[in-house]
Amino acid sequence: MSVRLAPSILSADFAALGAAIQAVERGGVDQIHLDVMDGHFVPNLTIGPAIVKAVRRITSLPLDVHLMVTNPDQYLEAFASAGANAMTVHVEILPHLHRTLGAIKKLGCRAGAAINPSTPPEALSEVLDDLDIVLVMSVNPGFGGQAFIPHTESKIQRVRQMLDARRSRADLSVDGGIDRSTVGRVVMAGATVLVAGAAIFDSPDPERTAKELRALALEAASAPRS
Repeated sequence: MSVRLAPSILSADFAALGAAIQAVERGGVDQIHLDVMDGHFVPNLTIGPAIVKAVRRITSLPLDVHLMVTNPDQYLEAFASAGANAMTVHVEILPHLHRTLGAIKKLGCRAGAAINPSTPPEALSEVLDDLDIVLVMSVNPGFGGQAFIPHTESKIQRVRQMLDARRSRADLSVDGGIDRSTVGRVVMAGATVLVAGAAIFDSPDPERTAKELRALALEAASAPRS
């Protein structure tokens, strides 16, 4: 099983964002995760298409945009035009999730659905075949630096079983509390993309930390399953 590391710039120093992204690129990361929050669906305000466009200019890595907003449909074209390679929306907010996923794909982006800690994996069952990404939140979304919710491991395992049963090749991404102590556990549970923010950008050496987390993830991915 392959596994990828996606640093979240939510925890980066925006006064030196270019340098922060260059550091994690040297650390061998695979994509960049951008958290978009509207202060309504989640209790925080973060970035918009202008920041995505700026990040697109300074990196060739895939940009994974996580839309934690009340009305994502109205922003899809703007983020696609800004350079997003993937957009992930929340099942909790969309009454017409299938339509939104289709709209994302028509814009040439990979389509993902995210589930909050209190949302069961079964909420994804009717759109599973339409997904390129399943994002499991291992913290309550809104702020970086939160602690990993322990029961998320069993939830990741359930999502992995669902994907495997459908022979889906969708990424199983996990976001929240990913650090040296949790990276191996979530990979062993079935995750293929690890979103890490504070663990990387709050460290004294983001490049080195990215390398260490990626190495731990790859080690766990190659370990025999019981």
